[in-house]
Amino acid sequence: MAPLLLWQVATRHFTNISVETAGNQIRDAKGMQIKLTIQNVRLKNTPNSRGTIGALDATITWSSEGIKESVQNAIPILGAFVTSSVVTHPADGTVELKGLLNNITAKPIVAGKGLELQIINFNTLGFSLPKETVQSTLNEFTSSLTKNYPLGIHADSVQVTSTGVVSRFSTRDAAIPTGIQNPCFSHI
Repeated sequence: MAPLLLWQVATRHFTNISVETAGNQIRDAKGMQIKLTIQNVRLKNTPNSRGTIGALDATITWSSEGIKESVQNAIPILGAFVTSSVVTHPADGTVELKGLLNNITAKPIVAGKGLELQIINFNTLGFSLPKETVQSTLNEFTSSLTKNYPLGIHADSVQVTSTGVVSRFSTRDAAIPTGIQNPCFSHI
């Protein structure tokens, strides 16, 4: 049984915090939802931190429709032509982006601390092209969405489902930065 909220505020020790977004948008990613669980938060100001977080676990769900909208928005003017539909293939863990002029099959993987979309196949105007022609652009896009999270948060896994992509991120025993180190934490 969790302690009463008033007691947690008084002791500055929060045992369990849960947050769930509506699923509309995270950063530039449309149709993305986060379910977040934070445990054992101890707020204690020191010169180097605002306290500690015992565990943070996040499940991020990105719908096929949201992937399509995000890619369309990332490519001004041509986005709708490049990606008119997104089809997921759970059996082989790939996502297929289909457009009027092209077809890209990519596999989401954990890379470093974030996620990456490895291009498996890239066809445009009926011709197969070298994957490298779009891999760097795709890497930049996914990097902007999944890297540089605070508190040492990193990707643990990614899974393609029938409705989109589900990834899990976490961190353990993280120091909460001071407001000088990271302005996002300045009011804690």
